[in-house]
Amino acid sequence: MRSFAISALREPPFPTGRHGATEQVAGESVEWARTFGLVDSSQRVHRLERADAAGLAGRACPDGSVEGLRLLTDLISWLFVMDDACDEDGLGADPSRLGPAISTLLDVLDRCGDPDIAPPAVGPLGDALHDLCRRTRLHDHAALLLRFVSQMREYLLALLWEAGNRQRRRVPEVAEYVQLRRHIGGVHPCLTLTDLASTRPSKPAQRADPGLVALDLLTVDLVCWCNDLFSYGKESRADPDAHNLVTVIAQGSDADEVTALRSAAHQFNQGLATYLEAEEALLAAGDDGIRDALAARRNWVRATYDWSVVAARYA
Repeated sequence: MRSFAISALREPPFPTGRHGATEQVAGESVEWARTFGLVDSSQRVHRLERADAAGLAGRACPDGSVEGLRLLTDLISWLFVMDDACDEDGLGADPSRLGPAISTLLDVLDRCGDPDIAPPAVGPLGDALHDLCRRTRLHDHAALLLRFVSQMREYLLALLWEAGNRQRRRVPEVAEYVQLRRHIGGVHPCLTLTDLASTRPSKPAQRADPGLVALDLLTVDLVCWCNDLFSYGKESRADPDAHNLVTVIAQGSDADEVTALRSAAHQFNQGLATYLEAEEALLAAGDDGIRDALAARRNWVRATYDWSVVAARYA
């Protein structure tokens, strides 16, 4: 499936980069996950190391601070562990189990990382999530903290939608899937922490620019659809009804697998063309601040493609 994705997807025409501290942060992040109990066996440690969260973060944030890169890497590691708990450990197929877990994680988010309010006893995922919020709070950027907490809340609630579909063996319609996939992918909070790592994060007025809002959605779609194409082979072997762009296209159009794969690749390529047009318009009208924000988003699109080409996670 990787060879199909490489041949069918248009390679994002953006420069590649990699943070110089990527290897250092890789080891530190795995140790962070061990300390919080996110990985409690050599097998789980190996699985997290193979996922290469730092490799993705280092490509997506090649010029940010080392501290910011570390925070982003830890978030991606947390998302990988949560994703594995849902997809491979069965949590995400049983809403009656997932619901209480999500409830306690939402309780953690409600505290916004306040060090003076003890988080509830929710186990490794909750303790590590509180640490992510606490460290985000230390940057003293209230708008970005609230944005991060809100986006993590949307991610967790979207997992319940996914679990309900899995329980009923329901494949959603394409439009419904595209909308909810934006949240399940966890890309929004990753973009927020990437902005936080920047020496010049975007200002509230720039964040409210309709053009940048639209570009954010395009960025998230491209990251998620690229992920779907590269991961489809592994996911479809484990679960024929997996939440994947290829699956929902096949179901919605009654297409065979090859046709659905080509349609999904075409959707990515069209989305990339739309992204390039939207970015060009913003660059023509924007200032240096908007240029920094656009660089972060093109880095994420390029990073996802490059990381996916070599990711052991999809093998």
